[in-house]
Amino acid sequence: MLPHSPLVLVLALACALPGMALAAPASVPVGHDSLEQRIKACTACHAPKERHDAFFPRIAGKPAGYLYNQLLNFREGRRQYPMMNYMVEHLPDDYLREIAEYFAAQHPAPPPAQPSSAGATALARGKQLVLHGDSGKKIPACISCHGEKLAGVAPAIPGLLGLPRDYINAQLGAWKNGIRRAHAPDCMAQVAQRLSDADVGAVSAWLGTQVASADARPASGIALPLPLHCGGVPGSTAQVAP
Repeated sequence: MLPHSPLVLVLALACALPGMALAAPASVPVGHDSLEQRIKACTACHAPKERHDAFFPRIAGKPAGYLYNQLLNFREGRRQYPMMNYMVEHLPDDYLREIAEYFAAQHPAPPPAQPSSAGATALARGKQLVLHGDSGKKIPACISCHGEKLAGVAPAIPGLLGLPRDYINAQLGAWKNGIRRAHAPDCMAQVAQRLSDADVGAVSAWLGTQVASADARPASGIALPLPLHCGGVPGSTAQVAP
């Protein structure tokens, strides 16, 4: 059982958020709190029935290693979102791992496709980049790392389907602008720098129109070699094409 002190920090923050009333920490007996009770601050925003907007992405079902890395990134300042930075600021590694493993084991039904106002040309460009990349701009296909079904790859590569279109667009923009960072070498920052603004919009628009199958799970392996070395992917150094 993890220390009780993180519970007080997390629930106190969640209870302070407008419209997110939760049980007062005093109602949870010390030493008898369940993990479900301790992650209520997470599920207040990342609920099974997501809001499907740019601020609260689907985290259920993503590989535990990826979720753990993102919690570390928020705690250590590589990612910036004040609510998340504050919530994990003092949480120990073991607590973050337990949160990551909990959400990785959840597999709610995939959300429906998002309607898109992007034209046929933009959607075709997005599909091209996701499935085939652009060799002229040295942009690898998204599926070369995120898996043929775009459901991610264990232990540390996330799936891309089921995420809000605006969230994908915002995160690619953050990588392009250096606002979002990951463990070095930051492969997604490299990819984002090669994408034009139109490419970012095209990729996010096309991904938003796709729906994951109900039984989609992160793959256990991926075709090698990988196109880039990613600091957040264990062992990728030895698996990158020369």
